[in-house]
Amino acid sequence: MSDGAATGPSAGTGTGSGASSVGASGALRVTAVLVAWNRRELLREALEALAAQTRPVDRLVVVDNASDDGSDAVAAELLAAWGDRARLIRLTENTGGAGGFAVGIAAAVADPATDWVWVMDDDTVPGPDALSGALATFGRYRASGQDDLAVMGSRVVWTDGADHPMNTPKAKIRASRAERERAASVGAMEIRSISFVSAFLRAARVRELGLPIVDYFLWNDDFEYSARLLRGARGLFVPDSVVTHKTAKRGSSDADPGPRFFFEVRNKLWVFRLSKALYGWENALYIAATARRWVRTFRASQDRSVLRDGLRRGWRDGWRTRPRASTEVLATAGVPDDVMDQIRLLER
Repeated sequence: MSDGAATGPSAGTGTGSGASSVGASGALRVTAVLVAWNRRELLREALEALAAQTRPVDRLVVVDNASDDGSDAVAAELLAAWGDRARLIRLTENTGGAGGFAVGIAAAVADPATDWVWVMDDDTVPGPDALSGALATFGRYRASGQDDLAVMGSRVVWTDGADHPMNTPKAKIRASRAERERAASVGAMEIRSISFVSAFLRAARVRELGLPIVDYFLWNDDFEYSARLLRGARGLFVPDSVVTHKTAKRGSSDADPGPRFFFEVRNKLWVFRLSKALYGWENALYIAATARRWVRTFRASQDRSVLRDGLRRGWRDGWRTRPRASTEVLATAGVPDDVMDQIRLLER
């Protein structure tokens, strides 16, 4: 990517709601990061939606997690119209969401002009005003007082237009009355964590606190990372920014995960034992909430023997191991040298 003139899809300063959002929040520069793996047609839909934003995306990074279904070719085809405002990073190994987002976010914040990083998977299709709605809310929030916003999250719906239960935002525990009222005054809600399904990350905060931990392969990477960015800072759920999460089913996050339950258990223990994302009192509350969720998962399971095995192995590894350095995990994944240098810098 470069700082050249804005050419390609939706280039320019924007009109209509896009122009008002830019005016409300200043000349902000937003880099979108999309992580793809073997969902070629959904990837095409997501990229077309990003190109059609009423407030144009300034830059775009697509990280292909070693797809073998031609997703990289689809990305290359659609990114050609973006010119030097876009970059496709093809990894040689599937590093999971955590690895893909770590690589993409590192590439995004390496550009010192980036103010916000907008992250999503390839099954996330932004509505035309998803970006303008988020920036307009940020502009109103910043005008109302302190400029302490670190994370924003979109409203996530399923294909039927109803809120997706997998991505339902939760209000911040023990948010002060002033925090709640300030968020409500701009049509938002104070939050403590958010998923990577359309999250807006303040680039300055990323540069300060680093990247998602790559060894959180598959589960809890977004919870740990967003909570880490939000410790001592503000986060908002923004209903004016809407995306569609095109999962195969409209299921909740406590549905039976089968063998993947291992990652849920191991990674949650890593969060509670090792992460600096949560305050001590929050740790206790989240441990209790996690235990209740695991009970619901077991009750809903059709094969509890698989979950018991995942619980046993995850519990063992969660206590006996810790995440490896991200540079170690990514060493053989084909990360470009300049991005790996940025990852090393942020990891320190």
